[in-house]
Amino acid sequence: MTAELVRGQNHTLPQTRLEIRVSAGTPVVAGATLGDERGTVRGIEWIAHPGSPQLPGLEVSQQAAADHRLAVDLEALPVGAHRVTVLLALPVGVGGPVRFGAVPAPFVAVTGLDGTEIATFTLTDLDAESAVSALELYRRQDAWKVRAVGQGYAGGLAEMLADQGVRDSAALAGSIQEAVTRGLARSVAPPPPRTPEADRVRHATGSADPRPAAPPPTPEPPEPLTDPATTGPAHTTQPHTTQPHTAPGPAAAGASAAGPSAGGPINYAHPRRQHAAPPSPPPAAPPVQPGQPAQPVAGDATGWSMDERLYNQIWGMFEDLARAVAAYRSAVDFAESRMDQELDRALSDPRNRIGGAGDRAREAARAKRDELASRAREVLDRDLAQLAAEAAVVEPALPAAYAGWGNPVWHAHRIPMEIPMALRIGDLHLPERTDLRIPLLVRLPLERGMWVDSGRTASEAAALMDTDQLRQLAMETAVAHAARLLAVYPPGEFAVHVIDPAGSAAGPLAPLVEAGVLAGPPAAGPGGVASVLAHLTRRVDLVQMAVRARAADSLPPDLDTGEQLLVVNDFPHGFDDRAVTQLRYLADEGPAVGVHLLMVADREEATAYGPVLDPLWRSLLRITPVADSHLADPWVGHAWTYEPLTIPPGSHVLEQVLAAVAAARRAAGR
Repeated sequence: MTAELVRGQNHTLPQTRLEIRVSAGTPVVAGATLGDERGTVRGIEWIAHPGSPQLPGLEVSQQAAADHRLAVDLEALPVGAHRVTVLLALPVGVGGPVRFGAVPAPFVAVTGLDGTEIATFTLTDLDAESAVSALELYRRQDAWKVRAVGQGYAGGLAEMLADQGVRDSAALAGSIQEAVTRGLARSVAPPPPRTPEADRVRHATGSADPRPAAPPPTPEPPEPLTDPATTGPAHTTQPHTTQPHTAPGPAAAGASAAGPSAGGPINYAHPRRQHAAPPSPPPAAPPVQPGQPAQPVAGDATGWSMDERLYNQIWGMFEDLARAVAAYRSAVDFAESRMDQELDRALSDPRNRIGGAGDRAREAARAKRDELASRAREVLDRDLAQLAAEAAVVEPALPAAYAGWGNPVWHAHRIPMEIPMALRIGDLHLPERTDLRIPLLVRLPLERGMWVDSGRTASEAAALMDTDQLRQLAMETAVAHAARLLAVYPPGEFAVHVIDPAGSAAGPLAPLVEAGVLAGPPAAGPGGVASVLAHLTRRVDLVQMAVRARAADSLPPDLDTGEQLLVVNDFPHGFDDRAVTQLRYLADEGPAVGVHLLMVADREEATAYGPVLDPLWRSLLRITPVADSHLADPWVGHAWTYEPLTIPPGSHVLEQVLAAVAAARRAAGR
């Protein structure tokens, strides 16, 4: 039976290999410290945090997230460690909440490796605190117990670490928050917040997730995207569990600008983001024989439309794959660690170092390691096969916005009358099964700009390419993304501006120019750069003032209230200090009022500006024109290989799509 703890209450732990699950309803930083008999942390080597996620017997997440899984092996803790304290903190400087009183009460559960809950604790009555000691695992007379702590700190991580005896706690807290900021700037957007209902219906063979769903937050959290560092926080070989997903929640601040209605204000809310719970999913496939896995069904998640159900289903597959691989990697790591410990114990006896005893101990330890790893691989292969079968059903059912260029749906594409929920910008996969691809979807309207990295140091594949060839490929990637955006927006509701200071992208830009779908000729030279930036900066200023004053009627009649995309090639060539400042302004303020940035740049070429451009790079989602393992999921932080979408050789799908965009504009008189 699960023990539901209140602050100060303790409970005996029946086992020493555990998982600690955190559900916070908003991105939080999760970490843990080790303490001696008096609870004192002996040094930074006894602190696990996103910048240093692993200690002997302890592993935490590498980034801020709404849900965390921390792995604990109490028998593997360093000598002298008698206490494990789980810490939660709100990220600093990322635009999110600054106190726990403004977010749902975090829920913490201590579970066994099979997912069975041992003890739970809901952290209530928090207010101005931005960091909290959630619970502690402590040793008492050769037995381990868990205690619900719930001690909050208004001074944040620094005050909390200082309270545990950590020297120079302010500097350490700053380095932790910086690691979190870097991770959020490079990570893959999490799905919408979950509702209490189990609204993701999956045909999984594993058991349901034992965690209670977190209370739905009132505002929708921002959607970050992360650069990796591999982490596997769940030391378990259990089958991956089904994770519920919801339809999008309330509109986030900074949704897109729609056209003005007669006598009324401009509606800046996302037209597809609902406040109510979505309807139930369609009926599942017919029942199957007992013991046999159910056949996968496209659109088996909830949503207001088939597009929304497919969107939620793809995110469910993404999370299932991330957690299944995390469980496998952690199980293999545990098997290796156990083998090392058994060898150390066996060989610590001098009598076993000679003769056959040592060899037999080595063989037995390795055999046990191989057995554990083999069992973990069997579970993973079963989960991967199930997900591959689901992907095979889902991919052909995707609408154009979610489909790759090779999907036949593009050849029959018609320009829609309303924007879709999301757009596919690439695929993600893990090395455990490279042919199992998860579509990388970004929400529409775009809530963040993108940066196509044209640098040869971006990845190993890029380093093998000629510089000019790589830059051309990067610009072709940007053009393809711009074309996809034009194709999924209603006629005239999306405009593309191009800055090509040296005119070096004439070849890749030819499809857009020849189709006549650009807002104007590509801007060249310093004068062209200044003109386009001034035009878009003015638009951002005017729309911001209209929103704040609730005076949509005061906007100039010639102002285009549709979404605007600025494609910048060869940054920072042709940019002076003023132009750089305007570009940063557009990256920061533009998405909230429908102005978005798509940059093609080599970061090393902008090093002369120093750290002044660091916020710009962090504000953009970095993608690459060639495969690269630089993105991380928002659950466990795996390093995922990003594969850009490519147009099949010899295909004219890009020209056909742009011709359809131009024809739809002419028909609409735009």
